[in-house]
Amino acid sequence: MKTLIPIFFTIDDGYAPYLGVAIKSLIENASKDYKYRIHVIQEGLSDKYKSYIDEMATDDVEIKFHEMERELNIGSDFDGHKLRADYFTLTIYYRLFIPEMFPEYDKVIYIDSDVAVPGDISELFNEDLGDNLVGACVDTSILHIQPLVDYTEKAVGMEPGKYVNSGILLMNAKKMRDVKMDEHFLALLQKYQFDTVAPDQDYLNAMCNGKIKYLSDVYDIMPVEGAEDRDDAVIIHYNLFSKPWLFDGIQYGDVFWKYAEQTKFIDDIKNLKENYTDEQKAHDMASMENLVSRAVMITGQDLTFKNVQDKEGVIRL
Repeated sequence: MKTLIPIFFTIDDGYAPYLGVAIKSLIENASKDYKYRIHVIQEGLSDKYKSYIDEMATDDVEIKFHEMERELNIGSDFDGHKLRADYFTLTIYYRLFIPEMFPEYDKVIYIDSDVAVPGDISELFNEDLGDNLVGACVDTSILHIQPLVDYTEKAVGMEPGKYVNSGILLMNAKKMRDVKMDEHFLALLQKYQFDTVAPDQDYLNAMCNGKIKYLSDVYDIMPVEGAEDRDDAVIIHYNLFSKPWLFDGIQYGDVFWKYAEQTKFIDDIKNLKENYTDEQKAHDMASMENLVSRAVMITGQDLTFKNVQDKEGVIRL
């Protein structure tokens, strides 16, 4: 009997083509010694895209779809809680509820859909979490941006270089249920309504601080302009605005296109890139500046994760 590895994605229809690339690359490189169950928690997924993804299933890879439930008790007014400056969607919080929504699993993988998986995903699953709540990689995409580093230390309360990216997570689902992480998150959200730069990521870092297994960066390698390519990546994460389907010259873009060419999504992806306007590109660049400005503003506030933890000790699990 092969061990089952559960893997979760959350998307809306706009990100379905990139999820298709992620799944294609994951399947191509996954060890045949395991079975995999890919859960796609989706909102507004078209029948066409759903069928494209469903057809990727194999004897060892099952794909299941779940309609996103909007009745989660997390409120509906998120003004001020914009994901990475200006493109917040409700899907961003769902990873925090996976352990409670799927109690049949004690350990799961969560992956953002803006990835390629050129390595064996079972290597990530086999990492030993011990008593930690999650395993994750340091968010290297911000280490060269000092205002964001200051934000993670002075607002979120993480030690230098300890702030992790929530785009790839190995979840100790049983432990997260034991400590009632979902209830803790909702209580913090409702009581404090913290201003955040990356909502789920900031909450996860603040709550799990001290109970994070720091994983090798091979599981969350991000494009960095001017850096040498690496050939040991298990997961490449096209984080922030480093999207090869929007911009030319993105590091590891060739990996994305290699797998995109093998999917039914390729024509839609190429069409989107060809029609991505200079105005839209300029908007993306402005959004990055807004993100940094927001981080500076939040760092100077009194109501931050760090200040509340220092005064009340109620943030960390």
